[in-house]
Amino acid sequence: MKNVPILLIAFRFLLSPIILISAYCGGHNAKILIITLMYLGLISDILDGIIARNEGISTAKLRRLDSQTDMIFWMSIGFATYMTFPILILDNWLYILPIFIMEASCYILSFIKFGKETCTHAFLSKMWGLSLLACFTALLGFNYAGFPFFLAVFLGLISHVDRLVITILLPAWTHDIPSSYHAYLIRKGRKFKKYKIFN
Repeated sequence: MKNVPILLIAFRFLLSPIILISAYCGGHNAKILIITLMYLGLISDILDGIIARNEGISTAKLRRLDSQTDMIFWMSIGFATYMTFPILILDNWLYILPIFIMEASCYILSFIKFGKETCTHAFLSKMWGLSLLACFTALLGFNYAGFPFFLAVFLGLISHVDRLVITILLPAWTHDIPSSYHAYLIRKGRKFKKYKIFN
């Protein structure tokens, strides 16, 4: 079982080029396949964390690999959506651009302060991930950028603000910080209990 988390992360990583190739070659005809792969990717993301924690192998290295794979995976979904429905994405690029700017800011700040990328796996980031699932289901499945899209944009912005505050507050790099409040507790030297469902 101890190899399962890394295999699930590798599976999610390999889904990314398959998703991009499918979108490039299949266009609209590949959208059901892409949606199916997206759901499989999310399931693998949930399972790798649960299994790693239960097996006691949720190391910083594994969590960093998981975090970077998540970013690559969702980026591939985003680019696949653009290749499938370019007009839909271009019509809403002003809402999408701030997310990219905030994501870059999180990485830049973390590299400046700690010399490595951010790896918070915060609660708000998990909520954003779920909203992305709904958002891309609507975009790819129904060519629709309504409530699910704007909810994902909103949660994306506040989750990135939370990540930035976490990075600012942390006295030293660490991983799996549920929220900026918990980063404040760490800064003050106070202990808190991590609930497995949130990490």
